[in-house]
Amino acid sequence: MPDNTARPKVQEQPGLMIFLGCYAIFGCAVFALSILIADFVVPDHDWIADTISDLGAGKYEFIVDIGIYAFSSALICVALLTAHVHLGGLRWSVSIVGLVALGLIVFLVGARNEYGDSDNDGVVIHRYLVYGLGFLMASLPLLMAKAAGRADPLYSKILVAISVVWVPSAPIFFFLPDAIDGVYERYLGLISFVFVITLSHLFIQRGRSQKAAKRRKEAKNASA
Repeated sequence: MPDNTARPKVQEQPGLMIFLGCYAIFGCAVFALSILIADFVVPDHDWIADTISDLGAGKYEFIVDIGIYAFSSALICVALLTAHVHLGGLRWSVSIVGLVALGLIVFLVGARNEYGDSDNDGVVIHRYLVYGLGFLMASLPLLMAKAAGRADPLYSKILVAISVVWVPSAPIFFFLPDAIDGVYERYLGLISFVFVITLSHLFIQRGRSQKAAKRRKEAKNASA
């Protein structure tokens, strides 16, 4: 008779960690590439003066929308990783929910199409989405820094630096002249990429370390 009282085996899956981490980095690359392509394809676009939101409206909006959805999925992948590899503490738990919310906010920014075209039909929530994104980008790196430092102190330093740079930088965007707000928005986007890539690297390295440890163990057992 099988032992129905036995608990299921719970362990981290290094292959899954590496896959999700690589996909999250890929999502950032797709978003960056979509912006670059749209900069050349969209007529009369000035990447210094015009924002990414301007690229997300009109005839060629699908180009940037693809990038936005790719970045949204990258954030969801990171959220899955933080849930799969819980590094401990209430802050880490809150961060899992925050990353899911951040991914959904980015998705809604693309799906609602309330930017760049003076769309005022129905309830316009774009501004509130931006506020939510700004708040989460300011708080999540700080919430995760201590726990991430258990893997390597460098991750903690990078995450703290992201928040320190983001907090004063993000509000400035709302007060910039239209002539330069496009390039500044790209700078803020780069900070968010660093956040995602830092966490992705943490989990990829963890997955690789576990795979290497498993191979060493198997080699040792084979030679015994």
